[in-house]
Amino acid sequence: MQKVVILGGSGIGMTVAAIAEQYADTEVLGFLNDIEPVGSYIGNFKKIPVIGKTDDLPGFLNDKDVMFFIAYVGMQNEKEVYQKIVQLNIPSERFFTCIDKTAVFYKDYCKIGSGVLLTPLSQVGVDVTLSDNCMLLANSYVGHNSFLDRFAHIATNAVVGANVHVGKAVHVGSNATIREKIIIGDFSLIGAGAVVIKDVPPNSIVVGNPARILRTKEE
Repeated sequence: MQKVVILGGSGIGMTVAAIAEQYADTEVLGFLNDIEPVGSYIGNFKKIPVIGKTDDLPGFLNDKDVMFFIAYVGMQNEKEVYQKIVQLNIPSERFFTCIDKTAVFYKDYCKIGSGVLLTPLSQVGVDVTLSDNCMLLANSYVGHNSFLDRFAHIATNAVVGANVHVGKAVHVGSNATIREKIIIGDFSLIGAGAVVIKDVPPNSIVVGNPARILRTKEE
């Protein structure tokens, strides 16, 4: 039996728990959460326990049968969250890859990293690379020959065109569209419904149709 500990809580964390429990050989032990008290439960219906704080991670790492999923989402503090993930020093082989049974991808025609989340009806085209800890939410699509760097998030109904490079910890909002052959710089935020037709510099927040830079994040 594969045991999974989720770093996070409601929202993405509960989504991971729901998908993971579809697997007959997987048991979700609970959450590491720095806000909710240890011993409490997360979830309105199915209750998942909070079994520790982030500082308790080393103890769980000592159990070689435990896998980990990082259910963090940056949303304007992407760089800070990304650095926190790196500093956890979880080996790539200990990440739990969570794929819903309705997600569409061609196993021998793309590369899916460790700790990736593919939620219901998400789709990955051929010759796509999803780096570790990427997330594709429901009905999202990544076109052929695209590359998503570590911890990139594609929200519900968003479309990433072909031959697109999505940088580290980029968040692509719901219903956004990124045209083909675009480069999205690290730690940028693509607003909901935005239509991106030209490259986006790192640390940018872009909105609108066509997308424009709303502001640049402070370093």
